[in-house]
Amino acid sequence: MTLILHEHPFATYCWKPLIALYERGVPFERRQVDDDEDRARLAQLWPLASIPTLLDDATGAVLPESTIVVEYLERFGDAPPLIPAEAEAALQARLWDRIIDLRVQTPMQKIVLDNLRPEGSGDSHGIVEARAALDQIYAVLDQRLNDRAWLAGPTFTLADAAAAPALFYARAVRRWDEEGLARLTSYYETLKTRPSVARVIEEARPFRPLFPLPWPDYVG
Repeated sequence: MTLILHEHPFATYCWKPLIALYERGVPFERRQVDDDEDRARLAQLWPLASIPTLLDDATGAVLPESTIVVEYLERFGDAPPLIPAEAEAALQARLWDRIIDLRVQTPMQKIVLDNLRPEGSGDSHGIVEARAALDQIYAVLDQRLNDRAWLAGPTFTLADAAAAPALFYARAVRRWDEEGLARLTSYYETLKTRPSVARVIEEARPFRPLFPLPWPDYVG
């Protein structure tokens, strides 16, 4: 059995399946996607050539999209599931995974990608909206963490694997009020020290010069 993950260590959505692989202790091969030639090879597996994309050599299964890759990985290894077996708990894990991707990742990426536009073509109004959206979801997350250690319940789940990269990069472009939103801050610090998350942070560190904005010193 060979699992091959097409990814890039600095790509935020690639962190989610990497965290799942490390949590589950599943052996896999990495295929780093750097340039158009790499994308062209990936397009032979998945026409959209998006990352992450997982290939299971044993079955021929090709799985794009980070959440779907994590769900597929649940069948490997013997670690606790990232999607709980109990239906309501699984629903909460999937719900907060979606909230993180749509409400944190999307505005964060809006801010980052706007800085890759040609000079004079930036979307200043869109950036204001994205910052406001991040401020809003930060407050929602802080409230959500009022009576729980993890986003979806008592254990680390898919939702937290999604939150780790999303909050890491969002904090770099729109730092939240770390004293005023103390629960969110404590949760984020707990995420960063989890071995699977700490590992992806370190693997991505050499690629920080790729970031189109100044990398803030406070990120660490």
